[in-house]
Amino acid sequence: MIVQRPPLGWNSWNTFGHNISETMIREMADAMVETGLRDAGYEYLVIDDCWSLHERDENGRLVADPEKFPSGMKAVSDYVHSKGLKFGMYSCDGTLTCARYPSSFDYEFIDAATFAEWGVDFLKYDNCNRPVNYPGRLLYKRMGLALANCGRDILFSACNWGVDNSPEWIKETGAHMWRSTGDIVDNWDSIKNLTLAQLPLLKTNGQGCFNDMDMLVVGMGGKGNVGFGGCTLEEYRTHFSIWSFFGSPLMIGCDIRNMSDEIKAILLNKEVLAVNQDAAYRQPFEISTVHWGGELAWSVWGKFLENGDVALACFNLSDNNTNPCLAMADLGLGGRSGKALKIRDLWSGEELGVFKDQFVIDVAAHGCRMFRGQVVDA
Repeated sequence: MIVQRPPLGWNSWNTFGHNISETMIREMADAMVETGLRDAGYEYLVIDDCWSLHERDENGRLVADPEKFPSGMKAVSDYVHSKGLKFGMYSCDGTLTCARYPSSFDYEFIDAATFAEWGVDFLKYDNCNRPVNYPGRLLYKRMGLALANCGRDILFSACNWGVDNSPEWIKETGAHMWRSTGDIVDNWDSIKNLTLAQLPLLKTNGQGCFNDMDMLVVGMGGKGNVGFGGCTLEEYRTHFSIWSFFGSPLMIGCDIRNMSDEIKAILLNKEVLAVNQDAAYRQPFEISTVHWGGELAWSVWGKFLENGDVALACFNLSDNNTNPCLAMADLGLGGRSGKALKIRDLWSGEELGVFKDQFVIDVAAHGCRMFRGQVVDA
């Protein structure tokens, strides 16, 4: 199985934590269709931790909690598939999961076979309660090998939080995406800190194994399992823009059954999603940055797209408005090139005009601007 673009979907953890059920998962599958998320490319519906009984059965197999999932996981999987979606589940490389449920240490091949029988398409594989003398480098390989031999294509999401020098070895494991950061919570400081942590790791991102900056908190509004404070609409838009521009998988974490129109407009922005899903998947490059008080205040980024267009972004992490100036020469459009950039604002949809020499970008505090530029004759 080869994954060419960052996976898109929904995960239960951020909002629901242990409060999961078959009824809720079926309703989420319905909502992914009814809201247009599925048609926008969000195809994975993932059940996170707390789905099983606390003991394996007599054959050493994991068992879905019959109170939470009375029809069994295969029936839930079939329902998700009937909606044109793909079904995801959760396990861990330790002796217990993060929430202290049975985990896959020493059961990798048994669990991979079980997941395949249930019709699982995506496995989030966490990193809690790992035996001290077993390095993650080995344990993620063990599950990667088990999944590759289970008889079904299952996307391997290695959630090891970017620890244990994982950028050096994660692609050895067969992972298709890997958590390159710590856990997110629903507030601006968390979004900012994960962004800063990701910057030195952008060079490791690429097709086949994508850097995962953790699940989205867009639309949580301070509610739910990781709803610590909440964000403004502008901060959610910035969060979504950074994750999209940097090529992270986009796994929604809010309750999609009752999203506001403003949140839908963020998650369903076709032009921002197109940057995230661009077929060429080239690395973003930093054009300019400003630090205040020893901390990154804002940065301007570029990214060359598959059709020759240029994606541009400015992310303002500071508490002050700013207005950086972008020189076209920094994009390769020197004065003698005879070329300019026709720029479109990806959030407002406004055509801003043709720029030959420079482009001034006004950005609010905690805000972002994203653009798509077409190379044209000057």
